[in-house]
Amino acid sequence: MKQRALWSAVLVGGLALAGCGSASDSESSSSGESTDTLVVWDWKSGEENAAGYYEQAKADFAEKHPDVTVEFVAQPFDQYYTLLGTAIQAGEGPDVVLFNGGGQIRDRVDALLPLDDYVADDRERLAGWEAFSQDGQVFAVPLTLQGHPIYYNKALYEQAGLDPENPPATWDDFVADCGTIKTATGADCIALGNKEGYGIEFFLSAMGSAVLTPQEYDAWIAGDRDWSSPHVKQIFELWKAAGDTGLNNEGANSTAMFNDSFAIFQAGEAANMIGLMSDIGHWKDFNEFLGAENVGVMTAPVVNPEATPSLPYDGGIGYAVMNWTSDPDLAADLVRSLSSTEALEAFYADAGAIVSDTTIDVSDAGPAVSTIVGEIQTGKQALHVALSSQTLELIHRLSQQLLSGSVTVDDAVAQLAASDQAG
Repeated sequence: MKQRALWSAVLVGGLALAGCGSASDSESSSSGESTDTLVVWDWKSGEENAAGYYEQAKADFAEKHPDVTVEFVAQPFDQYYTLLGTAIQAGEGPDVVLFNGGGQIRDRVDALLPLDDYVADDRERLAGWEAFSQDGQVFAVPLTLQGHPIYYNKALYEQAGLDPENPPATWDDFVADCGTIKTATGADCIALGNKEGYGIEFFLSAMGSAVLTPQEYDAWIAGDRDWSSPHVKQIFELWKAAGDTGLNNEGANSTAMFNDSFAIFQAGEAANMIGLMSDIGHWKDFNEFLGAENVGVMTAPVVNPEATPSLPYDGGIGYAVMNWTSDPDLAADLVRSLSSTEALEAFYADAGAIVSDTTIDVSDAGPAVSTIVGEIQTGKQALHVALSSQTLELIHRLSQQLLSGSVTVDDAVAQLAASDQAG
């Protein structure tokens, strides 16, 4: 029986001048007719594996609005939100903007157009709306679902004499299996890149449900976070212990998440990795290097017997409309084309994205995707997505200091509590 995707299953310089200005200005076309222009900022449109997605989206929009020009400006991701912040301060720039779900968009909703009236017909077809919503209003349309499965290399487990179809269910068993694999194969336990501090986001969300009780987890998502609680502190103690006991690859703090840490796992130099569901560092990349039959996805190994491990996921990326656009209806229609079934089907097929469209069939993608899709119905919002961008920036720095030994867990959680309260 087939699974239906998901639920059944830079331009640097000022404001990146090529993509700024009045974004829906009228221009004269070669035929002498008035032509509107929409400017889109993102970091995906220049990627080769997303070309088919953008071709489909452009075709859908062009069919409805043949006289409108759409200009995509691919900004560098490491400067993206800085450039966008400059545009917001200036009160002008692109019409349509790509966002990560969670704090990055919630911190900027004052500059965005609420989209509820435009996307009513899409609400049932698409999933992941919560990550792009604030105070009951929708500010972006989800394209992908993003989460943090724990991938493992079945071939390394088998080579070490372990059962690759039965990964460790508890943290103690996980550590013991890592020791067995290290002795038999020389592979590290966990591929980790924390040069940018992103590794802690993956660890917090992937392991959180194995430590927190369901009640603590739900309270965290709701904003009632007790950073001093023993279970919250235990997550950070595990993070530090993994580094102190050599579970991570050497030099994790100097290893880039994108894409050096993924390369370690893909090369078979580490047995496990907390990766992504979509776009990069995910099942499709790993399948190509390791073989689909060797890519496993395990449930977070239990630390607290009162915890209920679940897949952490949210809306991944989505397009929003800036509130200064001169034609909100037109810009919102472009966002709908960018989230059309045909476009998202191409995104899944070419880039391996776990897309938000629940009508797309993913039954042919292999066992890793089958496991991920099977866990989505009982999955919960990722813990780090509930945090403000200010607190995320702090947690990045503290995660590096925890691994280097220059800060204690007690001091780290105290700083995070103060930041979270201020945010």
